Amino acid sequence: MPLDPEAKELLERRAAAGVPAQHEVSPQEARAMQDALPYQPGPEVAEIREAAAPGPHGDVPLVVYRPDAPGPLPVCLWLHGGGWVVGSRTSNDATCRSLANAAGAVIVYADYRLAPEHKFPAAFDDSYAATLWAAENAASFGGDPSRLAVAGASAGGNLAAAVALRARDDGGPRILHQTLIYPVTDTDFERPSYQENRDGYGLSYDTMRYFWDCYLSGEADAANPYAVPMRAADLSGLPPALVLTAEYDPLRDEGEAYAERLRAAGVPTRLTRYDGMIHAFFNAGLPVARTRTAIEEAAGELRKAFGAA
Repeated sequence: MPLDPEAKELLERRAAAGVPAQHEVSPQEARAMQDALPYQPGPEVAEIREAAAPGPHGDVPLVVYRPDAPGPLPVCLWLHGGGWVVGSRTSNDATCRSLANAAGAVIVYADYRLAPEHKFPAAFDDSYAATLWAAENAASFGGDPSRLAVAGASAGGNLAAAVALRARDDGGPRILHQTLIYPVTDTDFERPSYQENRDGYGLSYDTMRYFWDCYLSGEADAANPYAVPMRAADLSGLPPALVLTAEYDPLRDEGEAYAERLRAAGVPTRLTRYDGMIHAFFNAGLPVARTRTAIEEAAGELRKAFGAA
């Protein structure tokens, strides 16, 4: 379908402002640029507290968002997007607040280490450490460790998928659901969505190549399923999944291909493509009308997984 009018307006406003692509500036400049965007505030939640998870590279800063609901509440780890290079509490606050209230769950935001200063497996290790912390410490913030999910957008979707894989492989925390929002799952730049949406839709072909170059150190990393989930030989035994994709997004096809592989492996998987939409539309701080629809869909699937629908 045609590009959504609100998404088109966002892209036109960005082009008119002359905002450079993230691969055209330093990582530090890209981070400052993203945090300076005019984010809308998210809804009120009952409590926000800071915490830290011990990990192999040092403590991982966390932010715990608790909605106004009687507990103990289910818990969902949120892993932000940004190509493993950018992304912060500032750019994810509204989304975490919105998802906490809509899902009736405690959202644990993990501020994992960023590339290229910290290459794979730093972000993945931090994400898994945050998951372990959420499971082990749920009672301290009114959470229910038996109802745990992982969720993330873009690079965060990559990390959420990888966390689910490792939890299965290592007999880690039992994860009831994985929410993968336009996830990065592969390094195949020849997929049609990369060619159709190469430039002009926010996330570009060149920026994704740059992100992968920042994150991975070489071919060994690219073969590791915890870095590239599509490389996993077996996807059976993973938690049920929701995969959301956007029509005008280079990552569309790899997200949908991963959903199909999950289904083929016997994993209950819901796949929804948001036609007319662009990458990053899920961000509640920069909403278009369909952002709320997508957040409600993700929250609804979480509620079902948690037995609270």
